[in-house]
Amino acid sequence: MMKNPVDVTLRKVLPQEYAFLRELAEIIWPVCYKNILSVEQIAYMMDMMYSQKVIAEEVSNGVHYDFILSDGNVSGYISWGAFESSENTAKLHKIYLLPEKHHQGIGSKAISLAKQQCKAAGFDFLLLNVNRQNLNAIKCYEKNGFKIIKEENNPIGNDFFMTDYVMQAELDTCCL
Repeated sequence: MMKNPVDVTLRKVLPQEYAFLRELAEIIWPVCYKNILSVEQIAYMMDMMYSQKVIAEEVSNGVHYDFILSDGNVSGYISWGAFESSENTAKLHKIYLLPEKHHQGIGSKAISLAKQQCKAAGFDFLLLNVNRQNLNAIKCYEKNGFKIIKEENNPIGNDFFMTDYVMQAELDTCCL
């Protein structure tokens, strides 16, 4: 049974918290991707995406990183920024919850809050990539208004690929 969280908020990740963000990813990713990606690919992607230098560069380029708080406690993280290929589209780069926080409505509320931020920043669409085998995430995104618009196979180095669906949601009525 889904528990409705009393309070879900987003709070900006501060530079001194980038190491903690990485620690969260190191807890979440092995559980999230254990049946989808190899241990080697998870380790490679952690280094590629979660070094303090990479996060700092992304933030300096306008990417927003927020902790997802439920009832005041860190439950995960979310990040989004402008999508370089379209001036009216934002991209949801990451949303991850601690495994024990799944199926409580926290992720849906966090997505709703991020959509509100994107709409307030002047965007009309929110785009994301999701691994085609990540059926739970796909189901969550569809429940939150995202539709599959295409498939991509993106080489990320070291002979690894991200085999994703690209999904998009309109922001026109999300924030009323």
